[in-house]
Amino acid sequence: MTDHTLPQRPSPEPGVITSAGFRLDGWGLFATLVAALVLVPVLVSFSSFAEINRDLLAHLTQFVLPELILNTVWLILGVALGVSVLGVSLAWLVAMCDFPGRRWLDWALLLPLALPAYVTAFVAIDLLDFSGPLQSWLRQGWGVTGLPDIRSRGGVIGVMSLALYPYVYLIAKNAFATQGAIALEAAQSLGLSRRQGFVRVALPMARPWIAAGVMLALMETLADFGTMAVFNYDTFTTAIYKAWYSLFSLPAAAQLASILILFVLLVVVFEQRSRAQMRYSTVGRSAASRRISLTPGLAWLAFAYAVTVLLLAFLIPVTQLVLWTREVILQDLDARYWAFAWHSVLLAGMGALMVVAVGLLLAYAGRHRPGSFMAWTQRLATLGYAFPGAVLAVGLFIPVATLDNWLIDTTRSWFGFQGTGILKGTLLVMLLAYLVRFLAVGFGPIDSGLHRITRNVDEAARSLGTSTSGLLTRVHLPMLRTSLRTAAVLVFVDIMKEMPITLMTRPFGWDTLAVRVFEMTSEGEWARAALPSLAIVLTGIIPVILLTWSPRPSRT
Repeated sequence: MTDHTLPQRPSPEPGVITSAGFRLDGWGLFATLVAALVLVPVLVSFSSFAEINRDLLAHLTQFVLPELILNTVWLILGVALGVSVLGVSLAWLVAMCDFPGRRWLDWALLLPLALPAYVTAFVAIDLLDFSGPLQSWLRQGWGVTGLPDIRSRGGVIGVMSLALYPYVYLIAKNAFATQGAIALEAAQSLGLSRRQGFVRVALPMARPWIAAGVMLALMETLADFGTMAVFNYDTFTTAIYKAWYSLFSLPAAAQLASILILFVLLVVVFEQRSRAQMRYSTVGRSAASRRISLTPGLAWLAFAYAVTVLLLAFLIPVTQLVLWTREVILQDLDARYWAFAWHSVLLAGMGALMVVAVGLLLAYAGRHRPGSFMAWTQRLATLGYAFPGAVLAVGLFIPVATLDNWLIDTTRSWFGFQGTGILKGTLLVMLLAYLVRFLAVGFGPIDSGLHRITRNVDEAARSLGTSTSGLLTRVHLPMLRTSLRTAAVLVFVDIMKEMPITLMTRPFGWDTLAVRVFEMTSEGEWARAALPSLAIVLTGIIPVILLTWSPRPSRT
């Protein structure tokens, strides 16, 4: 007789919250703590309004905030337009058209990602300023005067657009390559020309991808400090630095940081909405077989346009850095620079190892405890990449300083401690800020790598008696070597280029290459800023190679 009794549901294990699908064990607690760490700078920034200095707030409201908001809004609008025009046009040409040099321009147009925007900024000012070589040559040789001032809002927008267009180019190129050919064919079958098909069909289909790239560029714009400092263009990041180091007011810096967070969260909301609208489809024939054959004149015009952008965004700035470095390397390359390089490499290495380790455990927590709660916890834990470094520096320094003061008072009363700091002035704040800022960079490749490992592998390993720790060390880690290496390299280079966190939280005497660039550019010593800048650029080329190099797939 068949037993039709329904199997009883197993009783939940201790610590299981069945309604949320979340187990409050080690994995869940770890993910929650990491997410809480990201919330600390946000909560600290907004809690600063609990203690308001009315005179300082009145000064900020009357003289500072109007200019900051106006500058920030114009900067966002200008950069959004600039990266859209450059990124979309170049993506369409490379993905959909045949012209000379298209193959090497495909990857070369990503090289500006290796060049920090603040380096492009001081090179542009030196070359294009009124006393620079270009304007001097035009005045003396051709009598041309009245050129636009590079030290202006337009100059900032132009530099940021050249530095950040690869975000839009990379994403839009993939969208056009998969859907652009089909969209163009559908438009032509309806009697539209190629130009009409691009404007009315292909471009709207790629709009969610383009919007995602633009939002990434805008988040980098809001987080930028070095470029704004070079141009002396006041935004929230520069105002936070001045409030901390000029006004010596951490509450004022935190209040400005809270307003900047609102801008950032607004951009994040738009970015998430653009991602939600993405739809993926399979393409029957490759786009390469249906590229548009341009006339010889248009083909060479397309080549000239792409090369001009590459020259302005990468080749000319790097060439100028090399020329300056040749002039100053003999007098500047001394023991100090080896210390700058060592500090940069050490901090980047420590930060990369910490981010990769936390990212691996966070991704592993999601694999072992899947559910909506863990998914939202992971998303919150990786939201720090959207926060500018200045916000994180202020938001983490304040609670660390409060804890430090309590520790000093306690140890002084108990043990007679006579020091002035225990946690302040150490690498702790820097490393915590690096972790919050760049966890998304390390988490992404690792989580993607884990998703490519099927559950069948886990089940086979467990059937052989492998424990959870053994599954990670003996099975998953060897299979994640490429993902871990990619995450470590990307985080390493991002920390090498990062300026505001390092500048605002470094211990005394811990100057890095990025700090040296800031000090030299603040004094107008462009040539002496070239040597550390070139070292940062050479390091930054590594992730671009990883982005453009595709290994041959194995037979397995």
